[in-house]
Amino acid sequence: MKVGLYFGSFNPVHIGHLIIANHLAENSDLDQIWFVVTPHNPFKKKSSLLDNYDRLELVHLATKDYFKLTPSDIEFHLPQPNYTINTLVHLQEKFPKYDFSLIMGEDNLKSFHKWKNYEVILENHDIYVYPRLSEGKVETQFDKHKRINHIDAPIMELSSTFIRKSIKEGKDIRPMLPKHVWEYVDEMNFYR
Repeated sequence: MKVGLYFGSFNPVHIGHLIIANHLAENSDLDQIWFVVTPHNPFKKKSSLLDNYDRLELVHLATKDYFKLTPSDIEFHLPQPNYTINTLVHLQEKFPKYDFSLIMGEDNLKSFHKWKNYEVILENHDIYVYPRLSEGKVETQFDKHKRINHIDAPIMELSSTFIRKSIKEGKDIRPMLPKHVWEYVDEMNFYR
């Protein structure tokens, strides 16, 4: 089985995440997309994050009606801060028959050369890159790499940061979140 790993803080998960993941599930050779909820990204401040299990619950609510989309808390059980290479090694040991690939926005590909052990990741895993509007260039070594697949997915410029800010300001952002996610966020008074 070919599994695409879609890493993120999902703080909160929104329709942009679902559109990209579902597009890949329906238009690539990936059998499943796992939403890997990251407890702490080494490049982000931890303070603005909702509790790990609250964010995981939001992903459960967002994906429950999609057969090919699955939430994953695998990184909750690994030492922090965690790096993608460690997660990949752990998953390969736990699920030796699965073929794991990474899903990332083009903006992340631009800094991929700074990732811990990125060469090892590229040696052993395919990468599916969806388009993003962003500054700068992709390193030439990644331009035509056989492991890097550029996906013609919709460009989604919706951000969790914008959603959190809008909720804090009392704006109606219901169209930006899956219905069950909005209901839970509203009920729990998240981001206010």
